[in-house]
Amino acid sequence: MHFLRLRFPRSSSLIVLGGVLVAVLLGWTAPAHATGERLVDDYRSVYGTPGVAAAVIDGSSVETIVRGRDGDGNAVTARTPFRIGSMSKSMTATAIMLLVDRGRISLDDPVVKVLPGFRMADPRFTKITVRQILSHTSGLSNSTNNEYAFPPPRGAQEITAGLADKTLAADPGTRSEYHNTNYAIAARIVEVVSGKSFDAFLHTELFTPLGMTGTGSTLGCSDRAEGLPSGYTVVLGVAVATPEMPGICVGSGGVISTLDDMVRWLRFNQGSLGAGLLSAGSLAELHTVQPKADDYALGWRSRPVTANTPPSLIGHGGTLATWTGDMVFSPKTGAAALVLTNGVGDAGLLSTNLLAERIGAPATPMSNPYTVVNAVLLGLTVGMTALLVTAVVRARRWATRRRAARRPWLVPRLVPLALMTVLGAVLPTLVWGAFNVQYWIVTVWLLPLLALFCLSCCVLGAVALGRRLWCFRRAGQATSAPVPPATVDT
Repeated sequence: MHFLRLRFPRSSSLIVLGGVLVAVLLGWTAPAHATGERLVDDYRSVYGTPGVAAAVIDGSSVETIVRGRDGDGNAVTARTPFRIGSMSKSMTATAIMLLVDRGRISLDDPVVKVLPGFRMADPRFTKITVRQILSHTSGLSNSTNNEYAFPPPRGAQEITAGLADKTLAADPGTRSEYHNTNYAIAARIVEVVSGKSFDAFLHTELFTPLGMTGTGSTLGCSDRAEGLPSGYTVVLGVAVATPEMPGICVGSGGVISTLDDMVRWLRFNQGSLGAGLLSAGSLAELHTVQPKADDYALGWRSRPVTANTPPSLIGHGGTLATWTGDMVFSPKTGAAALVLTNGVGDAGLLSTNLLAERIGAPATPMSNPYTVVNAVLLGLTVGMTALLVTAVVRARRWATRRRAARRPWLVPRLVPLALMTVLGAVLPTLVWGAFNVQYWIVTVWLLPLLALFCLSCCVLGAVALGRRLWCFRRAGQATSAPVPPATVDT
């Protein structure tokens, strides 16, 4: 069987080779340095992050490090607002613990007791407890409840109501699976029990008492908020201010805060601020790893300082499509670190390194695997585009040769182009582990060069395929047309 031979123009070969060289040259690893400022500068060099606000807390002292610009082009300061993503979960869990302290609910209450309207198409749902939704051991899973559906539901009530036709992936309390919907349920519990909107409860019962005057929250990840600049998409060192990807964020990732306010939040969790707001027992419970939850506590995780060491830190990260942050502290020493960024990266590694540097532990070298991935994708996109454009331009020549051949083998020779077209259409859905066209939207935000590669394959592949078939048909008509009789001059 004959297949299409891939003939890259010489210039395209050079571009692909250049892409590989870029991958090698840019995929470098930054060495760990001795000071917090150098660690932040290294992080920005590795990830190309436009703006970073970081802090290291050691007892009564706070070292703040701000670098770069926000989405409006202004210099980042300690009062610049950032989306904090899943770091919001620690605040949602604290809101629940405030209700526990006031005797309104218990952590081991079934959700159906405190949220009478809660329903699922699975009889096991009645066994889900408040503790289990806060520790991600409820049995909820993305395999049975797609959190990336578009358009995303609005508000905790709508998200909770949408579970009425969903099932569980496991018995409640038997295994851990991180699932943001758990925290939307928690937000709905706060609303029903307190009689206030989730945002209002956080504002009046948590942020205001702690002096977090620059902190608020939104229902959706992409909702506009006053004074909030956009985050950035960064590809191969090029940063573009980009709106956040729409998604479920109420309770799980909707908080917007500043470095100054998040320092206050860490001090509260360390027990040095707002001591009368939450009982010592409830605060300790928030930081305690829960049954069957692996390393997860209640809105917090237990983490090691470095790989292959026992967990000794408490922290939580937050990652959206255009924002990344992390916070971590040592219960033994009281030292803490905080990182807020307006781009995608590994903020958890930076915060852990900042803390490791402060307590004398070795820092972990930083590297950006997406640099290599994006460089390869760029090379593949350029090469595939050149190949398919060449196929379009030479379609007539190809059709003439096929018509002139004794055995045209038309279908086998069109199979490679058909496969490229199909690959471009379905690859984004396969990358995320499920065939769902909605993952095209996720790919555009998280891996834009992969989306560009797939779009090139899909569109140009279809054009090349159609052009070859059209030219083949025209070539057939030309060869079968009757030849006019010759005329003789007299």
